[in-house]
Amino acid sequence: MKYIFSLLVFFILFSSCSSEIKDNSDQFKTGLFEIPSGKGFVKETIIRTDSLQISKHGNEIDTLSINWKNNFFYTLRYINPKNDLQKDPMFVQINKIKKGSYDFTVKIGFSKFSKKGTIYKIK
Repeated sequence: MKYIFSLLVFFILFSSCSSEIKDNSDQFKTGLFEIPSGKGFVKETIIRTDSLQISKHGNEIDTLSINWKNNFFYTLRYINPKNDLQKDPMFVQINKIKKGSYDFTVKIGFSKFSKKGTIYKIK
């Protein structure tokens, strides 16, 4: 009888626990984004689809392939690299999700260089 009662209590507690947080962590995989100027960044406008990212900064427009490992980590590669630095992949880790934006850390290639910033979703 104790076993059945314990099991019943456990089941009730387990089933009553529900999360109010909606998992929309994949909201940043497609859309129109912006990185504002400042903190070592120039203003950059980004159009992102499932597998492509088009970045406009200043008068430059670059097309990159994007490969999502999960909802919080992706790799960018220039499709037509213009120099040796652009031949290296960029590893991006999403650190914190806010309403309509996320904080990230980007690491270029296998170097020790990394930079932190924020991307805002426009549409």
